[in-house]
Amino acid sequence: MALHSATRLQSFLEEVASIPGCERVYECIQCGMCSGSCPAAPLMEYSPRKVIAMARAGMRGEILSSSSTWHCYSCYLCTSRCPRNVKPAEIMHALDTLAIREGFKVRETTTPTMYRSFVDSIKANGRVHEFGFMFKYYLGTNPFAALKMLPLGMKLFTHGRMPLRAKKTKGRKELEAMLKKARSSGGAR
Repeated sequence: MALHSATRLQSFLEEVASIPGCERVYECIQCGMCSGSCPAAPLMEYSPRKVIAMARAGMRGEILSSSSTWHCYSCYLCTSRCPRNVKPAEIMHALDTLAIREGFKVRETTTPTMYRSFVDSIKANGRVHEFGFMFKYYLGTNPFAALKMLPLGMKLFTHGRMPLRAKKTKGRKELEAMLKKARSSGGAR
Protein backbone atom coordinates (compact mmCIF):
# COMPACT_ATOMS: atom_id res chain seq x y z
CA MET A 1 0.00 0.00 0.00
CA ALA A 2 2.78 2.46 0.89
CA LEU A 3 4.55 1.81 -2.41
CA HIS A 4 1.37 2.48 -4.39
CA SER A 5 0.78 5.67 -2.40
CA ALA A 6 4.35 6.88 -2.96
CA THR A 7 4.02 6.23 -6.71
CA ARG A 8 0.77 8.20 -6.82
CA LEU A 9 2.33 11.10 -4.90
CA GLN A 10 5.36 11.16 -7.15
CA SER A 11 3.30 11.08 -10.33
CA PHE A 12 1.33 14.22 -9.37
CA LEU A 13 4.51 16.14 -8.59
CA GLU A 14 6.09 14.93 -11.82
CA GLU A 15 2.99 16.00 -13.72
CA VAL A 16 3.19 19.51 -12.24
CA ALA A 17 6.95 19.70 -12.86
CA SER A 18 6.46 18.68 -16.50
CA ILE A 19 4.32 21.76 -17.23
CA PRO A 20 6.30 24.65 -18.77
CA GLY A 21 7.18 27.17 -16.06
CA CYS A 22 6.85 24.64 -13.23
CA GLU A 23 10.09 22.71 -13.71
CA ARG A 24 11.68 24.14 -10.57
CA VAL A 25 8.90 23.08 -8.18
CA TYR A 26 11.42 20.63 -6.70
CA GLU A 27 13.70 23.55 -5.76
CA CYS A 28 11.24 25.17 -3.32
CA ILE A 29 12.73 25.47 0.17
CA GLN A 30 9.42 26.52 1.77
CA CYS A 31 10.84 29.87 2.91
CA GLY A 32 7.44 31.59 2.63
CA MET A 33 8.69 34.54 0.56
CA CYS A 34 5.96 33.85 -2.03
CA SER A 35 3.17 33.89 0.53
CA GLY A 36 4.60 36.92 2.31
CA SER A 37 4.73 38.82 -1.00
CA CYS A 38 1.31 37.76 -2.30
CA PRO A 39 -1.38 40.47 -2.09
CA ALA A 40 -4.07 37.80 -2.64
CA ALA A 41 -2.86 35.42 0.08
CA PRO A 42 -5.51 36.60 2.60
CA LEU A 43 -8.22 35.54 0.11
CA MET A 44 -6.73 32.10 -0.45
CA GLU A 45 -7.69 28.92 1.31
CA TYR A 46 -4.04 27.83 0.94
CA SER A 47 -1.19 30.31 0.50
CA PRO A 48 1.22 29.89 -2.44
CA ARG A 49 3.81 28.24 -0.16
CA LYS A 50 1.20 25.81 1.10
CA VAL A 51 -0.04 25.06 -2.44
CA ILE A 52 3.50 24.11 -3.46
CA ALA A 53 3.89 21.97 -0.32
CA MET A 54 0.57 20.27 -1.06
CA ALA A 55 1.60 19.61 -4.67
CA ARG A 56 4.82 18.07 -3.41
CA ALA A 57 2.77 15.95 -0.98
CA GLY A 58 0.55 14.71 -3.82
CA MET A 59 -2.63 16.39 -2.56
CA ARG A 60 -4.12 16.60 -6.05
CA GLY A 61 -7.83 16.70 -5.13
CA GLU A 62 -7.41 19.21 -2.32
CA ILE A 63 -5.51 21.66 -4.51
CA LEU A 64 -7.52 21.28 -7.70
CA SER A 65 -10.86 21.73 -5.94
CA SER A 66 -9.62 24.70 -3.91
CA SER A 67 -10.22 28.30 -4.94
CA SER A 68 -6.68 29.28 -3.89
CA THR A 69 -5.04 29.17 -7.29
CA TRP A 70 -7.90 31.13 -8.85
CA HIS A 71 -7.22 34.09 -6.55
CA CYS A 72 -3.78 34.65 -8.06
CA TYR A 73 -3.57 38.20 -9.49
CA SER A 74 -0.65 37.32 -11.78
CA CYS A 75 1.34 40.18 -10.30
CA TYR A 76 4.40 37.89 -10.16
CA LEU A 77 5.70 39.37 -6.89
CA CYS A 78 6.11 35.79 -5.66
CA THR A 79 8.19 34.90 -8.69
CA SER A 80 10.35 38.02 -8.59
CA ARG A 81 11.12 37.51 -4.89
CA CYS A 82 11.67 33.75 -4.87
CA PRO A 83 15.30 33.03 -3.87
CA ARG A 84 15.23 29.74 -5.84
CA ASN A 85 13.49 31.00 -9.03
CA VAL A 86 10.61 28.55 -8.51
CA LYS A 87 7.93 30.67 -10.29
CA PRO A 88 4.97 30.16 -7.92
CA ALA A 89 2.61 32.17 -10.17
CA GLU A 90 3.26 29.76 -13.05
CA ILE A 91 2.57 26.84 -10.73
CA MET A 92 -0.72 28.42 -9.63
CA HIS A 93 -1.81 28.86 -13.27
CA ALA A 94 -0.70 25.33 -14.17
CA LEU A 95 -2.85 23.99 -11.36
CA ASP A 96 -5.80 26.04 -12.66
CA THR A 97 -5.28 24.39 -16.03
CA LEU A 98 -5.26 20.92 -14.50
CA ALA A 99 -8.43 21.70 -12.53
CA ILE A 100 -10.24 22.76 -15.70
CA ARG A 101 -9.01 19.78 -17.71
CA GLU A 102 -10.04 17.33 -15.04
CA GLY A 103 -13.43 18.94 -14.43
CA PHE A 104 -12.91 19.89 -10.79
CA LYS A 105 -15.64 22.03 -9.31
CA VAL A 106 -13.92 24.93 -7.60
CA ARG A 107 -15.37 26.20 -4.35
CA GLU A 108 -15.97 29.82 -3.34
CA THR A 109 -15.14 31.60 -6.59
CA THR A 110 -16.70 32.31 -9.97
CA THR A 111 -13.32 32.89 -11.62
CA PRO A 112 -13.35 29.62 -13.63
CA THR A 113 -16.74 30.57 -15.09
CA MET A 114 -15.43 34.01 -16.01
CA TYR A 115 -12.31 32.48 -17.52
CA ARG A 116 -14.33 30.02 -19.63
CA SER A 117 -16.66 32.79 -20.84
CA PHE A 118 -13.66 34.97 -21.76
CA VAL A 119 -11.86 32.19 -23.65
CA ASP A 120 -15.02 31.13 -25.49
CA SER A 121 -15.59 34.72 -26.61
CA ILE A 122 -12.07 34.98 -28.00
CA LYS A 123 -12.31 31.62 -29.74
CA ALA A 124 -15.61 32.54 -31.37
CA ASN A 125 -14.71 36.07 -32.43
CA GLY A 126 -10.93 36.42 -32.39
CA ARG A 127 -11.37 39.09 -29.69
CA VAL A 128 -13.51 39.65 -26.64
CA HIS A 129 -17.13 40.53 -27.31
CA GLU A 130 -17.94 42.26 -24.03
CA PHE A 131 -21.70 41.83 -24.14
CA GLY A 132 -21.54 38.14 -25.01
CA PHE A 133 -18.74 37.55 -22.51
CA MET A 134 -20.64 39.09 -19.61
CA PHE A 135 -23.96 37.57 -20.68
CA LYS A 136 -22.47 34.07 -20.60
CA TYR A 137 -20.69 34.80 -17.30
CA TYR A 138 -23.87 35.94 -15.56
CA LEU A 139 -25.87 33.03 -16.95
CA GLY A 140 -23.27 30.68 -15.49
CA THR A 141 -23.12 32.34 -12.08
CA ASN A 142 -26.04 34.51 -11.01
CA PRO A 143 -28.37 35.90 -13.70
CA PHE A 144 -30.05 38.22 -11.18
CA ALA A 145 -26.73 39.92 -10.43
CA ALA A 146 -26.75 41.13 -14.05
CA LEU A 147 -29.72 43.34 -13.17
CA LYS A 148 -27.44 45.49 -11.01
CA MET A 149 -25.21 46.02 -14.03
CA LEU A 150 -28.06 47.01 -16.34
CA PRO A 151 -27.73 50.81 -15.85
CA LEU A 152 -24.01 50.69 -16.63
CA GLY A 153 -24.63 48.38 -19.58
CA MET A 154 -27.22 50.77 -21.00
CA LYS A 155 -24.82 53.72 -20.71
CA LEU A 156 -22.10 51.77 -22.46
CA PHE A 157 -24.52 50.67 -25.17
CA THR A 158 -25.91 54.17 -25.82
CA HIS A 159 -22.38 55.53 -26.13
CA GLY A 160 -21.42 52.82 -28.61
CA ARG A 161 -19.06 51.13 -26.17
CA MET A 162 -20.89 47.79 -25.92
CA PRO A 163 -22.24 46.50 -29.21
CA LEU A 164 -24.81 43.72 -29.03
CA ARG A 165 -23.33 41.94 -32.04
CA ALA A 166 -19.80 40.62 -32.00
CA LYS A 167 -17.27 41.97 -34.47
CA LYS A 168 -15.29 39.04 -35.73
CA THR A 169 -11.65 39.67 -36.48
CA LYS A 170 -9.65 38.35 -39.37
CA GLY A 171 -7.25 35.52 -38.63
CA ARG A 172 -9.50 33.53 -36.29
CA LYS A 173 -8.32 30.28 -37.88
CA GLU A 174 -4.72 31.26 -37.26
CA LEU A 175 -5.56 32.14 -33.65
CA GLU A 176 -7.22 28.74 -33.17
CA ALA A 177 -4.14 27.03 -34.65
CA MET A 178 -1.90 28.90 -32.18
CA LEU A 179 -4.15 27.97 -29.25
CA LYS A 180 -4.25 24.34 -30.37
CA LYS A 181 -0.46 24.24 -30.54
CA ALA A 182 -0.15 25.85 -27.10
CA ARG A 183 -2.65 23.36 -25.63
CA SER A 184 -0.76 20.42 -27.08
CA SER A 185 2.43 21.63 -25.39
CA GLY A 186 0.64 22.17 -22.08
CA GLY A 187 0.85 25.97 -22.25
CA ALA A 188 -2.77 27.02 -22.75
CA ARG A 189 -5.98 26.21 -20.96
